[in-house]
Amino acid sequence: MSFAPERGPDVLDSIPSRTALGAALYRAAHQLVDRPLVFEDPFALRILGPPCPLQPELEQRETQAASAMRAFIAARSRYAEDAFAAAHARGVCQYVMLGAGLDTFAYRCTLERVRVYEMDRAEMHEWKREWLGRVGIAVPQSAASAPVDFERETVGEALSRTSFDFSEPAFFAWLGVTAYLTAEAVRNTLQDIAKSMAPGSEIVFDFATPLDRDSPASAAREAFSARVEAAGEPLRSVFAPEDLCAQMRALGFSRAEVVDAAVLNRRYFLGRRNGLQLRGGHLMHART
Repeated sequence: MSFAPERGPDVLDSIPSRTALGAALYRAAHQLVDRPLVFEDPFALRILGPPCPLQPELEQRETQAASAMRAFIAARSRYAEDAFAAAHARGVCQYVMLGAGLDTFAYRCTLERVRVYEMDRAEMHEWKREWLGRVGIAVPQSAASAPVDFERETVGEALSRTSFDFSEPAFFAWLGVTAYLTAEAVRNTLQDIAKSMAPGSEIVFDFATPLDRDSPASAAREAFSARVEAAGEPLRSVFAPEDLCAQMRALGFSRAEVVDAAVLNRRYFLGRRNGLQLRGGHLMHART
């Protein structure tokens, strides 16, 4: 299954974040080649352009060698949205996407009374606004943009410039971002959420762990690190799972749980005939 390119790869040339584009390509490839779907996103292909102008890059994400990364990106989005659905059932109606990139949740969410806040660098917001118009994806009134620089300001400061209600709990999804920030910026953001958000707020985020050179996945990790550094977005922070749990509680979270590859494989990949599964990866799920 593929799209024939009918124009040059303008999105590849102009997007401010190559890693955001890479994640979008993996999400799109998952829609094309994996059955059953772990994460269903009807906008994953549309947001790359009609027809997709990035066929060679997309095909790289369709290969068997890329299956573990496809699985992780699908699983982290599925887990975050499942967790938000559970939070919404408890009355949480504010969803904040930290580092929104090319995520499409704001345009396909059907849950009642939900307000989605997409947070990213100002240049990414400007680019995405124009790009959505070009590919014909409408932005609903329930979606709002909140420019933020995680290295220089807090999430609360950025959200204070929007209609965000600090008296109500919120759900934060922070996917594919923390590894590219300094450890200090990650801690500051988490501390701000723990201290300034209403009780009952939650966050799900993925994080990089220290490299184990004896691990079968170490070569793939080193290759990935080299690619993103060459793209100008180097990996900058790692966290040991046990240490991160302790840090989360010290920052003020009442509950902090690491969700590792084994848990995600049991939840989303058990019994699959095509062998799609995670070989690594960690999520943090915490509540204030």
